[in-house]
Amino acid sequence: MAVAISFFSGAGGLDIGMKKSGFDVRLTVEIEETYCETLKTNHPEMNIIQGDIMDYSRERILMEAGLNEEDEIDLMFGGSPCQSFSTAGKRQAFGDPRGQAMLKFAELVRETKPKVFLLENVKGLLSAAIKHRPINQRGDNFPTYEPDELPGSALNFLLEQFKGYNVNYKLINSADYGVPQTRERVFFVGVREDLGAKFEFPIATHSKDGLGRQKKWVSVGDALESIEINEHHFVEYSPDRLQYMKMIPQGGGYWRNLPDDVVKNAMGGAYESGGGKVGFFRRLWIDRPAPTMLTSPIQKSTNLGHPYEDRPLSIEEYLTIQQFPIDYRVSGSLTKQYIQIGNAVPVGLAEILGKSILRLLQEITAWNKMVNEVAVTR
Repeated sequence: MAVAISFFSGAGGLDIGMKKSGFDVRLTVEIEETYCETLKTNHPEMNIIQGDIMDYSRERILMEAGLNEEDEIDLMFGGSPCQSFSTAGKRQAFGDPRGQAMLKFAELVRETKPKVFLLENVKGLLSAAIKHRPINQRGDNFPTYEPDELPGSALNFLLEQFKGYNVNYKLINSADYGVPQTRERVFFVGVREDLGAKFEFPIATHSKDGLGRQKKWVSVGDALESIEINEHHFVEYSPDRLQYMKMIPQGGGYWRNLPDDVVKNAMGGAYESGGGKVGFFRRLWIDRPAPTMLTSPIQKSTNLGHPYEDRPLSIEEYLTIQQFPIDYRVSGSLTKQYIQIGNAVPVGLAEILGKSILRLLQEITAWNKMVNEVAVTR
C-alpha cells in the first residue's frame, strides 16, 4: 500500500480523501490542539501528532511514521496556511511565519524525497510578490518595482524550492469536480525527477452548463436534498441583520433585492463604495453551487445565508458542502468548527486528486518493472 505523510492536516479533508483513494497515511501532523481533537475523534486508527512543522526533520518523520531508513515515502501532502498570500490580508508572503511554514514543507520534501508531493493554497499565491508594496507607495512618483516586488515573484521563488521535482500546478474550481461549491484553490503536484514522469491533473467532470460528457455543476439544492439533518447548529444573526435577511427572496438573493426604502440604511457606508458587494445580505441561490465556504458564515460582506430559512448555514450544511460525512464530529466552539471546516479541502476533490496520483505511481512501478525485466533478458 502506498505510504503518505500529512502536514497542516486541519479537520482532515485532504487526509480523508487520500485514505479513500487508497493511500496509507502513516503520519498526520497538525499544530492546533482542537483540530487534533477533531481528527482523533473521527479517526482513532490514525497516527495523529500535535506538532509544528518547523520542528520536523527527515529523521523525526521516519521515526513517528514507523518507517525505516530504506523505506520510501510515496506521497507527502498538505494544505499550508494561506493568510500570508490571501488578497484580503497583508500579503507578507514568506516573511510571515505561515509563509515560512510552506518553505519548511519544501525543505522536508527535499530532505525526505517522497516520490510525489501535493501542496494546496489560495489563488492569491499565483500573483503574490515576495515583497508587498503598499498601494499608497505605487505610481509615477515612486521608484520602479524591484524584482521581489513583481507579481508572481513569490510563485517563482516557491517553485525553485522544489529542486529535483517535475512540478505541475493548476488553479482548480472545485465545482468542476462535482463539489457543490465554486471554491478556487491552487494545487501543486511534483514528481521526483528520477522517476521520469510528470503529473497531469484529471480532466474536469463537471461544468456550469454540463456540456459534452461533463455533468452540470452540483447545486446547493442538490447537496442539501441528499442529506437528512435532525438538528442544526449555527451562529445566530444579530437582530439588525436578521430583519434585513428576512427581506431577501427565498431561493437566493442579496442586498440588491432589498426594498428601495431600506437598502441604503441596511448597507451603511458600503452603499457608496465600489464593487459588486455580492456577499452583503446574501441568501444562497438554491440552483447554483455555493460560493467558497469561508471560516465564518456571518461576516457582513461575505454572508452565507440559508436559501430558505432565516439563518446562516449550519455546521452540518458546511460539512455537506465540503463533502465530509454528515456525522463528522468537529471539536471546539461553533466559531472554531466553522474555521476547521471552511479551511478544509473538499473531501471528494481530495479523493479525485489522490486517485490520479496513485494511478501515476502504479504506472511508474509497472514501467520500471518492465524495464528491469527487459534488462534481465538481455
